Amino acid sequence: MPRIAVLADIHANVPALDAVIADIAAQRVDEVVVAGDLVGRGPLGSAVVRRIRVLGWACVRGNHEDYLLDFRAGRVPVGWRGDPAWAGARWMAEELSEADAVFLDALPLTHTPRLGSDIRIVHGTPASNREGIGPWTTDAQLAGILAELDAPVLVCAHTHHPLIRTFGARLVVNTGSVGLPFNGDPRAQYVILDAEPDAADDAIRWHAEHRYVAYDRDQVRRIYRDTGFLEAGGIVSALLALEIETARSVLVPYLVWIEKRGGTPSWSTWSAFLDEAGWAETARAAGIHAPRSSAIGVEE
Repeated sequence: MPRIAVLADIHANVPALDAVIADIAAQRVDEVVVAGDLVGRGPLGSAVVRRIRVLGWACVRGNHEDYLLDFRAGRVPVGWRGDPAWAGARWMAEELSEADAVFLDALPLTHTPRLGSDIRIVHGTPASNREGIGPWTTDAQLAGILAELDAPVLVCAHTHHPLIRTFGARLVVNTGSVGLPFNGDPRAQYVILDAEPDAADDAIRWHAEHRYVAYDRDQVRRIYRDTGFLEAGGIVSALLALEIETARSVLVPYLVWIEKRGGTPSWSTWSAFLDEAGWAETARAAGIHAPRSSAIGVEE
């Protein structure tokens, strides 16, 4: 019976990807699929894409592929092109090679595994790579998401929260994230699907099991510094580095926090947000701070 590994949300984190590649090799799987977000939220997008291309793994297109391709093509609001708050996104878009950008631009939104014709793999939901399924998704919401699905098994990603959920006759699996988990567990996370015969109706049933793989996060911290991403990306890079430390979503809660207060991204709001969220000490311990040339309180 076939074994299929599905990984997603690598987010330009090469050390995490390398650890997962090694673990997959030890699991004797028959097929591997990447469910989107190879790039974005990290500094080594091209290195990740090159590894996946060499391995020949099938991929679907995530929302962060869209974001970086939009920045490269100028399909973003004019203000974003020079706004310091978007410096990290511009840096990541420019880091991609032209060949890697062409590869990402050709990715489909859905994939059916060669060995699993009854499985559909997407990044977010069948309708969009910008909406996701997580532990918080209600039965009513899930029913709507699955209404047009033409397969008994859906594998998705996007939310960075691993999930295995039976819904009627259907199996819904969220892979979790390789490079940036948000469930409080910093290990790289992916899923393996195993097919087993069902003697009751002579059919195949799929079972899912998540894998949690430790990797060298010190190496990631060095990469953030040595590539220049932490300094050049400003507030966004600092928040992304803090997500590596906490294994929690930090960037989006920060943006929501300042929007509610009518503020703008700045080192002063960054500092206030970290104090209120209880992450200030974690950031200090990890060496994540405002540039020395920028006094806290100065809008940038």
